[in-house]
Amino acid sequence: MSIPPAPSFGERPVNEPVHSIHRVAVLGAGSWGTAFAKVLGDAGRDVRLWARRREVADAVNADRRNPDYLSDVALPDTLRATHDAAEALDGADAVILAVPSQSLRDNLERWRDLVPAGVTVTSLAKGVELGTLKRMTEVIDDVTGVGVDRLAVVSGPNLAAEIAHEQPTATVIACEDHDRAVALQTACATGYFRAYTNTDVVGAELGGAGKNVIALAVGVASGMGLGDNSRASLITRGLAEMSRLGMALGASPLTFAGLAGMGDLVATCSSPLSRNRTFGEQLGRGASLAEAERANHGQVAEGVKSCLSICELGERAGVELPIADAVRRVCHEGMTAHQMAKELISRAPKPE
Repeated sequence: MSIPPAPSFGERPVNEPVHSIHRVAVLGAGSWGTAFAKVLGDAGRDVRLWARRREVADAVNADRRNPDYLSDVALPDTLRATHDAAEALDGADAVILAVPSQSLRDNLERWRDLVPAGVTVTSLAKGVELGTLKRMTEVIDDVTGVGVDRLAVVSGPNLAAEIAHEQPTATVIACEDHDRAVALQTACATGYFRAYTNTDVVGAELGGAGKNVIALAVGVASGMGLGDNSRASLITRGLAEMSRLGMALGASPLTFAGLAGMGDLVATCSSPLSRNRTFGEQLGRGASLAEAERANHGQVAEGVKSCLSICELGERAGVELPIADAVRRVCHEGMTAHQMAKELISRAPKPE
C-alpha cells in the first residue's frame, strides 16, 4: 500500500478535524499556562503566549525559558511570547485561557473584543466564581457571548511541572461540540500528553473545582500527622461529595469516575507539587491563612476561595458537602484542624 504524501503548508490533511487548529493564543504565563503552551508547541502548533509582565515575555523569547515559572524547562521554538494581548490573539484558531479563576472575568473584559470570530475558547482554570457562583465557561459566555458550543475545558491529573518535564499523563477535553473537542485533542497530541474527549462540560468543571477543596482537607490531615487511612477516606468521601453536587447540577456521574474526577482528585491530593495540598499541610500544622500563604511563596491556593462558592452551590442545590464545609470553616471562620477532624469523624452513622 502506498503512503500518501504529507500535505504542504496550509493544506488540510484528509483526516484533519473540521475545526483544525494551527495557531493558538495562550493567555496566562503561569505554571499551567506555560506547560500547556509547551505541549501545544511540541505538538507542532504555532503558539503565542501572553504574559502579564513585559520582562517575562522578553525573557521567554530571548532565553526560551519562563524566568518565573518552570524556569528549568526549555520551551520549543514554535512558541513565542508577547506582552500584547492583541498580538497574541491575532489570527488565532483557538484561545486558551490560563489565568486564575477569580481574575478571569476582569481579564476577559479587556480581551473580549480581540477574540477572533468562530474560534474555540478553552478554559484551564479550575474554580467557581465568587458571588455569581458561575463555572468558568459560564463566566466566559457571560462576558464574551461566544456561545456554549464554542467553549471547552481541559481537566485531569495535570500537574504542570511533571508535564513540562514530559512525564506521561492524560487529560479530558470537554466541549458540547464534539468536533471542536476532537480538534483540540489533535492540537495537543504529543508523545507524553494524551487527551480524551467528553461532552460533559459541567462535570469536568465541577470536578476540577471540587478537587482543590478536597486536597486542602487532605493536606490538613497530613499536616496533623495523620496517615494513609485518613487520606484515602477523605479522597473517597470527597469524590462522593463532588459527584453528588455534579449530578444535582446536571453532570454525568461517569465523569467523576474518570480523569476529570478521580484522576485529578488523586493527583492533587497526593502530590507535594499540589499547591492546594501543601497549603492545607500548613493549616494542619497550625499556621494561619496568612502564614500558609507566605509559606506558599505568596500564592493563595485556588481551593481557599473555591470552598466558599462550592459550599454556596451545595446550599443552593440542597446537597450536603461536609468536607467542603469543614474546609470553609477552617479557612474562613477560625475552626482548628483538630476540630475539623473531630467533627468529620463524629458525624452521625449512615449508609455509604
